[in-house]
Amino acid sequence: MTKYIFITGGVVSSLGKGIIAASLGRLLRARGFSVINQKFDPYINVDPGTMSPFQHGEVFVTDDGAETDLDLGHYERFTDTNLGKYNNVTSGSVYRHVIEKERRGDYLGGTVQVIPHITNEIKSRILGATKQFKPDFQLIEIGGTIGDIESLPFIEAIRQFKVEAGIGNAISVHTTLIPYLPTSGELKTKPSQHSVSVLRSYGIQPEILVCRTSRAIPKSEREKLALFCSVPKEAVLECRDMKSIYEVPLALEEQNMAGVVLKMLMVEDRVPDLEGWKNLVEKIKHPSGTLTVGIAGKYTKLSDAYISVVEALKHAGCKNDVKVEIKWINSEECNDYKNCRELLKDISAIVVPGGFGVRGIEGKLNVIRYARENNLPFLGLCLGMQCAVIEYARNVLGLKGANSTEFDENATYPVIDLMLEQKNVQGYGGTMRLGAYDCSLKVGSRAYKAYGTDLISERHRHRYEVNNEFIERLFDAGLVFSGMSPDGMLAEIVEIPKLDWFVASQFHPEFKSRPDRPHPLFDGLIEAACKQAKSKGILK
Repeated sequence: MTKYIFITGGVVSSLGKGIIAASLGRLLRARGFSVINQKFDPYINVDPGTMSPFQHGEVFVTDDGAETDLDLGHYERFTDTNLGKYNNVTSGSVYRHVIEKERRGDYLGGTVQVIPHITNEIKSRILGATKQFKPDFQLIEIGGTIGDIESLPFIEAIRQFKVEAGIGNAISVHTTLIPYLPTSGELKTKPSQHSVSVLRSYGIQPEILVCRTSRAIPKSEREKLALFCSVPKEAVLECRDMKSIYEVPLALEEQNMAGVVLKMLMVEDRVPDLEGWKNLVEKIKHPSGTLTVGIAGKYTKLSDAYISVVEALKHAGCKNDVKVEIKWINSEECNDYKNCRELLKDISAIVVPGGFGVRGIEGKLNVIRYARENNLPFLGLCLGMQCAVIEYARNVLGLKGANSTEFDENATYPVIDLMLEQKNVQGYGGTMRLGAYDCSLKVGSRAYKAYGTDLISERHRHRYEVNNEFIERLFDAGLVFSGMSPDGMLAEIVEIPKLDWFVASQFHPEFKSRPDRPHPLFDGLIEAACKQAKSKGILK
């Protein structure tokens, strides 16, 4: 029988509920249990696919094509489990489904209300994931902060669910902030007490408190929290600020979080196997050197917009025994090629990630040109691959009007064009080429050597593709199309073999990278950068 763990947050937003949920999932997986995570987001958008990265950060794409919250990336990376459309639920998707049922007459003319119709739909999403995955443990994170109006239907639904599940089958973990006041030199528990009070007013008594803090919480303060929040002393845990998110599971294990959870859910504890994770953290904390990698995009003011790219670079750095430091490069500042050269001169590799729209494109083209002309290890992702094709067509093939019809509908040489199946698509939400598709690799290519196989599956999120009318001319000019769809109709990977590492993919490899199993394309990038750095004496 599946056991349920609900994770809520209080006091302030961005407390790291997702990392805590992912960490607990890791600890349970280390004990041999099967685990899935769900994220319930209270916004009215049906999914984050149409939301600006500046507002919401990265859109994480699953194998089945769901556009989801970035926390699902953390869940997959920490628990090494592939998730899908059942694992991210929004208010928008819930209300849309209920309204569609009302329009069909499914409610037989009854008045449709938040309770029971919306809350029942939320509960059905929990059980839908249970039915699909049949896990031992299901961890459900409720987005937002306790007290937010928009979160109330989800809070009421989990209150009902806990009652219906019965004692020992569902518990609540509440994440709060313990602020430090430097003027008095004290950690203050009152905000957490108020947060728990609000949660209790909604009918939910948390069984476990996880307290975010910048410093150790004294025993006396933990006892105070336990007393005033009606939580066992051993269930008041601290989660201090750490240099790496991958240290969090080990910090929570030291406080026996999984053991407390299992006791409350009446499941016998098991000896965890965390040796691999401990070795990973040791490698992260003690690298042999540092490598600076540039990320050239237009959402650089919010690092969460590229969070899977950043984590994939860290994974590859760990495997190659280096710490990867990110240099954020606003592509709009690279519109002037001289400025571009100045910004790129002190980095060891460059990534041009995905995105949409014409803003910053000329700067990305300059970045790619610099990487190609100076043999700077380069990895292009989605739009980054399309820009690599445009740059090559313009500056090597000599097609000065080469462009994407996304940026110029009347381009003289439309080397990137709208996909055939996208021609008559109306609207933006959920209408792109989404999810996992197979790709055939050219034997002997860089991509083939990196993957070690000739058939791969990768996740996509795009509308435009390389125009097949130009592939032969580009190939004759030295741009190798090393990855194609199995039917040979869609270009998936391009590379320049004579350079140390110049590879770009139409798909998003960052979504499948794992801490202990970095993605081959990111591994190849960092390996090439390390070799260059060692030859220059930058690395030992």
